[in-house]
Amino acid sequence: MVKLTIVGRVEDGLPLAQDQPYVNQQDNISFLLYKQQAEFLLTQISKGSLLHPKMTILLDHHSFHFLVEKKICYIVLSDSSYPRKLLFHYLQDLHKELDKLDETELIQKISKPYSFVRFGKIIGRIRKQYMDTRTQANLSKLNALRNEELHVVTEHMNDIKQIRQLLETSEITSLDARTSVSTIWNSQCLQDIALKWTPVAIIILVILVLFKARLIMTDDYLISTMI
Repeated sequence: MVKLTIVGRVEDGLPLAQDQPYVNQQDNISFLLYKQQAEFLLTQISKGSLLHPKMTILLDHHSFHFLVEKKICYIVLSDSSYPRKLLFHYLQDLHKELDKLDETELIQKISKPYSFVRFGKIIGRIRKQYMDTRTQANLSKLNALRNEELHVVTEHMNDIKQIRQLLETSEITSLDARTSVSTIWNSQCLQDIALKWTPVAIIILVILVLFKARLIMTDDYLISTMI
């Protein structure tokens, strides 16, 4: 069963549209959690953490599947038992419908999440066609896709989150190290030392320069005397 669909912009990870599936009060919390997971995946795709244009992400007894086409990401959540080939056929249908609209300029201007309401309604219409895998139309699609190879990378959501946490920890550690060095050089102690010893260093430098100049003048005088 197709449970959730989100379409987003890869450039910045902004979710543009979603379907509006019916969920009862008991399932509402689970639905919101899965929606957050889908938005997390969209963010990772926009950051370049998930490089493949087609992927399946395993999560509990469900699976996320996403397709990236022309800088737009189509994400669907389904039961793990739902035929994967049919799901990617569904995502391709969404891509074709968005292409038909030819709303590239509008998509670039959207700044609020899920504000592409028009396409949300289209998602809902197409989604209904894929709810039941046993319909004649879907059985025909599966039969046509039977011999087609589906090159899709599969990962687990927990692995993706662990990698993300490791990267964030590494970034924080690197930032702390740079901040520590910056803090040392900007400390009040170093500022006091600089104020105290900078004049002394300047005086010593001036004395050295004058001394060297005197030596040069003396050498010139001696050479001229000998001549």
